Amino acid sequence: MGEIESGQNIHVFLLSATAVLVCVLLHFIYKIIFRNKNQAVEERERENNSGTLTDEPPCEAVAETRVGGKSKKRPAWKGKTDFSHPWLMKNLKGHPGTVLLMDFSANGKFMAATCDDGSVILWDIRDLSQKEHRTLRVNIEFDHASHVAWSPDSKAFIVHTVRENNIIVYKIEKKKDGAIASATPAITFDKVHQDDVIGFDISSNGKFMMSCSSKTDLVIWDLKGQQLEKLDTYLMSTHAAKISPCGRFVVATGFSPDVKVMEVCFTKTGDFKQVSKAYELTGHSSGIYDVAFDVDTSHIATISKDGTWKLYHTKIDYVRGESPHVLETGKYTQTANAPRIALSPNAEVLAVSVDSSIEFYDTYTGILYDTVENVYTGLVNYMKFDASGQYLFVCGDRVVRVLHNVCGYFTTIESCKRLLKSKQTSATVERLHKTIQDCKQTLKKFGK
Repeated sequence: MGEIESGQNIHVFLLSATAVLVCVLLHFIYKIIFRNKNQAVEERERENNSGTLTDEPPCEAVAETRVGGKSKKRPAWKGKTDFSHPWLMKNLKGHPGTVLLMDFSANGKFMAATCDDGSVILWDIRDLSQKEHRTLRVNIEFDHASHVAWSPDSKAFIVHTVRENNIIVYKIEKKKDGAIASATPAITFDKVHQDDVIGFDISSNGKFMMSCSSKTDLVIWDLKGQQLEKLDTYLMSTHAAKISPCGRFVVATGFSPDVKVMEVCFTKTGDFKQVSKAYELTGHSSGIYDVAFDVDTSHIATISKDGTWKLYHTKIDYVRGESPHVLETGKYTQTANAPRIALSPNAEVLAVSVDSSIEFYDTYTGILYDTVENVYTGLVNYMKFDASGQYLFVCGDRVVRVLHNVCGYFTTIESCKRLLKSKQTSATVERLHKTIQDCKQTLKKFGK
């Protein structure tokens, strides 16, 4: 039995050794065959590269380029929100969708921005110099808001939805430190418009709201959702509709070259009376895209399809027959897309969106001061100056950009120089010179 077991062990050992030897031989043959193939391929490539009919670089050069590329550090990926410019004050990031429109609260503490993904972001902007700003996201279920406006008491904001064409009022709750804690829907108005709404606003005195569709139907509401009046703008199609900062007028622009200015009248007891025609802004030869106001509605700016913008003096007594008159006319860069405009609170600077860029004009001379190019990868959707006129807030892509109003420092210098030409007191002259010096120093910081 021992001899049999020892014979079996020898056979197992011989079989294992044979298997190992076969594996080694196969591996050796495999390397020889594929090495010869690789050498043949390299020889053919060298022959092709040495020919006179090809302009491609030799294999060695390609290999060197690839190796060098691997050793180099790749540049950082730049997202859609990356933008740098000397005029840029800061980016308000964090919007999940394209920012369509924004509005400031009357107390100047908050900003509401609406996005096309169904969210409304409420920003705490009490101090723009802060790196971080507290925000609150409010979601609109199965819809998104095309317009947003703050109530005059800053205790609520109102949106107009796109799909349902509804007006929804959101009440906000604040924390002890004044920050916004929550926002909940309180009132939903009845649907009245069948077409897209292009204008929506609430009066600064809190007496009424306005909504206007892309057709010609314009509705005046009270704050509880009751219709006060529905009227026709007689513009064939409406491009923009807004309420003046003074809270008295509703202004509508459209296919017609004239701007309709209507006054919303109330009785002494505060009851709604009527909407009456106040005056018209004339002078353009084609339809008007947009309209903007200064802080007290004494000036109104318009921009037309005819390639011009105009600034009107509107502090008039229209009841006695006074008519507004044009103070200045300028030309802007026309593109296939409709422009948007914003007028500074003192009416000295006009910002015009040209696709993804913004042009700044001196309204006294009508001359283009400068252009901030490629603010977004897409279009500029909306612009608005803050109450101080120091900054221009711009909406587009997924961020609200805050730009310094550099043109405003230039126009302030020119205004002071014009005042110095007239007779002034010594104190006024000293103050004007000090203002000019301060503005010049600020312009130097921006390379102007």
